[in-house]
Amino acid sequence: MAHSHDHTHHHHGSAEAPDQRRRLLAALLLTWGYALIEALAGWRGGSLALLADAGHMITDGAALGLALLAAWLATRPASHRHSYGFGRAELIAALINALAMLAVVAGIAVEAWERFNAPRAVDGPLVSAVALVGLGVNLLVAWMLSHGQDNLNVRGAFLHVLGDVAGSVAAIVAGLVIWASGWTPIDPLLSILIGGLVLAASLRLLRDALHGLMDGVPFSIDLAQLGRELAAVPGVIEVHDLHVWALSGQRLALTAHVRVKDMAAWPAILDALQHEAEEHGIGHTTFQPETVSWAPLVRH
Repeated sequence: MAHSHDHTHHHHGSAEAPDQRRRLLAALLLTWGYALIEALAGWRGGSLALLADAGHMITDGAALGLALLAAWLATRPASHRHSYGFGRAELIAALINALAMLAVVAGIAVEAWERFNAPRAVDGPLVSAVALVGLGVNLLVAWMLSHGQDNLNVRGAFLHVLGDVAGSVAAIVAGLVIWASGWTPIDPLLSILIGGLVLAASLRLLRDALHGLMDGVPFSIDLAQLGRELAAVPGVIEVHDLHVWALSGQRLALTAHVRVKDMAAWPAILDALQHEAEEHGIGHTTFQPETVSWAPLVRH
């Protein structure tokens, strides 16, 4: 039997995008500026903890730059070749950032092992002083990026900076311990602690980025509960073929077939369905109405 199809589409963009790009740019400038200072101080003071933290800040700067580029690409209009636009650039950036963080962890682990086998002199006071200023810079950048955690791209950059906060604290402690006691193994030990924190954040980000790129249902969405809420809209008999996925680091899309009692009531039903979707943060929706006579033999 042939069926006619009525696809109703709804979409809205994010008004927060320009503000997110400004925050990312300011965070990039602050991070790279202080990373250079910290790297010079770590080299001068002979501290692995400080050099590890500086190296992580440099990769964070690259991560912020990549996030900024992806945020800009995500605002580019759709084309005939890219009908959904370029929002997936944010998910790709998050994936690259996660892999870069894993590389940083591997580098820290190798250098820490070498320091255990061949301890080096560390200038404790210099390390603590520079790391204390670095902590302030990292906290400022983290605060700037804390607004926008619903965007996977921004969250990837934010997790990098949180690792820097932990690194700065570790470098301060290492410097104070070495200054007071001369016990240099604290430096590689705390470097490994930094690596562990970065590893945990990296794996979470890697999981989320891969999940999004594979069109997985966002972890913030309970698909079964969403289906029940949509089916509870007055005038709706059944919702099937329900799909939700990420178009970008923040934009979510939904498609569904909706069986209704009366097609004449569809405009009001559509408004209610769109409202339910927006309550879950889904701004790009496509609902296909079906009358009772269109009921499929197989339901999902």
